[in-house]
Amino acid sequence: MKKEKVVLAYSGGLDTSIIIPWIKENFDFEIIACCVNVGQEDDMVEVKNKALLSGASKIYIEDVTDEFVESYVFDALKANAVYEGKYLLGTAIARPLIAKKLVEVAHKEGAGYIAHGCTGKGNDQVRIETAIASIDPTIKIIAPWRMWDIQSREEAIQYAEDRNIQLNVTKEKIYSRDQNLLHISHEGGHIEDPKNKAKLDELLMMTKTLKDAKNEPETVEIEFNKGIPVKLNGKEMTGKQILIELNKIGGEHGIGVIDLLENRMVGMKSRGIYETPGGTILWYAHNELERLVLEKDVQHHKALIAEKYAELIYNGMWFSGLKQAFDAFVLETQQNVTGKISLELYKGNVLSAGMESPYAIYDEDISSFGYSELYDHHDAEGFIKLFSLPYKIKAHCLDKKHPSSVSHMAK
Repeated sequence: MKKEKVVLAYSGGLDTSIIIPWIKENFDFEIIACCVNVGQEDDMVEVKNKALLSGASKIYIEDVTDEFVESYVFDALKANAVYEGKYLLGTAIARPLIAKKLVEVAHKEGAGYIAHGCTGKGNDQVRIETAIASIDPTIKIIAPWRMWDIQSREEAIQYAEDRNIQLNVTKEKIYSRDQNLLHISHEGGHIEDPKNKAKLDELLMMTKTLKDAKNEPETVEIEFNKGIPVKLNGKEMTGKQILIELNKIGGEHGIGVIDLLENRMVGMKSRGIYETPGGTILWYAHNELERLVLEKDVQHHKALIAEKYAELIYNGMWFSGLKQAFDAFVLETQQNVTGKISLELYKGNVLSAGMESPYAIYDEDISSFGYSELYDHHDAEGFIKLFSLPYKIKAHCLDKKHPSSVSHMAK
C-alpha cells in the first residue's frame, strides 16, 4: 500500500525544521515540503537541500512574489487597511496566498493532509487553516505545536540539536521572524516584556535606525493608476519592482518601524517589532492622493470600511463573503485614484511634497480666502443658522424646563 501524503508548509526555520523528523517519528506519511516564496531573503537551494536531508521525499519551491504584490498587497493598499492604527498586516496578507499554494500542491500530489508550524498561541494557525478550509474543506490539518510535548522555543532548539538539525537561531538570540516583500516581523526574546526597550540595533534587517539613517532628506515621486502604483520617479515598473525599490529607499531613511502591542484574535496581547519601509511610503502616498480625488462622504465611509477590512485580513478572513463585498466597494472608489504625488523622506518621517491628478476635486479659486462665483461669504450666514438650529432648540427647551442646566453647559 502507498503511504498517505502530507504537504508541509516549509520555511527551513526552527519550527518547520523539526516538524519533518517529528512527523516521521509519529506518522507513517510521505512528507512533501512546500516553500512558498513571498519575498523572504532565503537561499532557496539551501532550503531545498535542508528539507530533503531532514527527510522530505520532495520539495516544491513556489515563487509567488509578483502575485503576492499585485493581488494581495495592493488589495490591502487600495483599502488603506491598517490594523489597530499601526500595523500594515505584512504577515497576515501573505497567509491566504501561502494556503492557496499548499492546497494546489496537495491536489497535485494527491495528499489528504497539510501540516504547518504555526504555534498554538498565534494568529497564523487560524489564518492558514481558515484559508485552507475556504478552498478545500476536505483536507485534514496536522498542527504539531498543538500535539507534541515541546513547550517552548528553547525546547524546540534542543529537539533539533539532539537530531543534528542545523538552525539559524540560538537560545540567546531566539527571535521569531517572518519576512516577505512587504515586511519583516520580530517577536520573542527580550521583546516579550513590554518594559524592555527594543534593541533595534540588534533586530532591524530592512531598515536603518534613526541614528544611522541618512542625514539628508530625499524626495520620491509615485504615480498611481486607479489606486495602483505604476511608476516610481517617472519610471514605469511592476508592483514588485516598485516595492523592492521603495524598501531600499525607505530603509535608508529609517521609514516604517513600529513597536506594536497588539490584540491577537486568540484572546491575548503580544508585542512585535515590524519593519515595513516601502509599504509605509505606499500607504501614505495612496491615502494622501485619495484626499485629493474622493468626495467627502466617500472618503469618510471608506475610512470606516478600512478599519473593518484590516480586521478581516488580520483574522484570516481573506476569502470571506464580507471581504469580497468590501472589495467591490473599494474597487469602485479607486476609479479616479490616478495621479502623481511627491514625498519627502527624512529620519523616519514621510511628508507630502506636492500632488496632482486629472480627477482632483480641489479648486484653489474656490478654496482660497478670496472671492469665488461658486461661493459667496454671505451664504454662510443662512447655512450656520440651519446647522445650529438643533442646538438652539435644545438650549431653548432646556432653558424653559431647567434654567440652571443651560448655564451649566455654558461653563
